Amino acid sequence: MPVALRRYSPPVLAQLFWASNFVVAAIVVDEFSPLELTFLRWVGALPILLVLAQLLERPRWRDALREWPRHLLQAALGMVGYTLFLYAALATTSPVTASVISAINPAVIAIAAVIVLGERIMALGIAGIVVSFAGVLVVVLTGQGGGELAFSSGDLLMLGAIAVWTAYVILGRTVRTPPITATAIQAGMSILLLGPVVAIVGFGATPSGSGWLGLAWIIVFPSALAYLFWNIAVSTLGPSRTGVFLNLLPVFTALIALLFGDVITIGQVVGGLIVLAGVSLTTRPGATRAGPGASAPPGAFVSESGSASGERPPA
Repeated sequence: MPVALRRYSPPVLAQLFWASNFVVAAIVVDEFSPLELTFLRWVGALPILLVLAQLLERPRWRDALREWPRHLLQAALGMVGYTLFLYAALATTSPVTASVISAINPAVIAIAAVIVLGERIMALGIAGIVVSFAGVLVVVLTGQGGGELAFSSGDLLMLGAIAVWTAYVILGRTVRTPPITATAIQAGMSILLLGPVVAIVGFGATPSGSGWLGLAWIIVFPSALAYLFWNIAVSTLGPSRTGVFLNLLPVFTALIALLFGDVITIGQVVGGLIVLAGVSLTTRPGATRAGPGASAPPGAFVSESGSASGERPPA
């Protein structure tokens, strides 16, 4: 295998698998409620994540569990909150629109880092944030083929997803547990959080064979293997270079959606390109400077701008 292919295939595969979550979930959510889909996703992924964590990180589980308050909060925000928002959004908005809106997360995280961590946004970062939000506005205005500025309920839910994911990322910078181990622990806690709710609400899904197949895909590929490949990429390329591949998420989502017969509008294409341009500005060295309260995730590369990159994208 060529060296370049061996080095760059892990981040590409990670983005491809995470992009597939948008498209497959948009189909499967017709057969499972967002609550059922979120609960079953982590029930299925937990054993795989535990095995991967033990094989690759060989963690001291007792030390990791000492951080249980942080893990519990992370589980509530990222595993439960974000995923519920995402799957509820996909019931009324297209996977491509959802992925483009999701792509502004680096801009929102940069704003939150200013407020919470005391980071400073330079002119380059401000320009990137403005461009990113302009791209989302284009998608909302024309992405569904309409000519009026009107958020669908799914678009609004994606904004909620971005908000909780931003909190997840900012708070996650204080977690010292290795990444796959932390994900496994948080998946287990998500099951504990959602289990009583599922028991009270009841499980009413009667999925078809294709519904179960879609769920299996979400469990294996976006929930486990994508995270494995992403961490391999971070360890070989470094978080900063790996973070560049985040721009592939809406691109791959659009390609997969086309394969599944979805129609991609001019507004989604144009808006998506504008968002990617804004994200590239926001994440470039020199876009932000660290403040006194800023901190990077364990083992993360800190760029010249002082901001950590290479964090897992929301999917």
